[in-house]
Amino acid sequence: MKIGVVGSGRIGGLIGTLWSRAGHEVLFSSRHPESLAALVEAAGNSTRSGTPDQAISFGDVILLSIPFGELPEFSRTKREALSQKIVLETGNPNLKRDGEIARSVLESGRGTGVFLREWFAGVRIVRVFNTVWHPVLAKEAHRAGPRVGIPLASDDEAALRIASNLVVDSGFDPVVVGALDRAREFDMGTAVYDTGMSGPEVRRALNL
Repeated sequence: MKIGVVGSGRIGGLIGTLWSRAGHEVLFSSRHPESLAALVEAAGNSTRSGTPDQAISFGDVILLSIPFGELPEFSRTKREALSQKIVLETGNPNLKRDGEIARSVLESGRGTGVFLREWFAGVRIVRVFNTVWHPVLAKEAHRAGPRVGIPLASDDEAALRIASNLVVDSGFDPVVVGALDRAREFDMGTAVYDTGMSGPEVRRALNL
């Protein structure tokens, strides 16, 4: 599968690398693609680098791993280009970094998913890879025994199936929670956030 990574930092860089090693074609992106040379070399296989627009054009699936506060503007400018893509979004609202956008989301009590639905109307967006700290992901990918659980939520069942397969390919256990409304069940501050729980443990904690 062709995957474009927009936001090639700790999460985007790591997950994209795991996908490359699983045999997917990955394009990491940055406003300064030349800065990604070491990441591309480490990921190996057919990995390459480019701009965010090139990543969006390249990928059938887009891993979107940018600061949460940038999502409304990103969706405003890129929504049309993303309309035929499956977009996996990983961010968390941070008051110090994201300011009023984070405050609005957190104080609403509705969870992140409903805001993603509004911002990315018409896009096949999936909430995923937001619950586990990146050193845990790096250490525990493809471990023996119960794998680390990765919750997912989306309004698009076909997108959820593809995203679940990609979670498996990256070395983790996909835990499908439901529609975007239910992303609040695994947002920051919930019982499964930043715990490193296995898939079965996440399912028990969320009564799935």
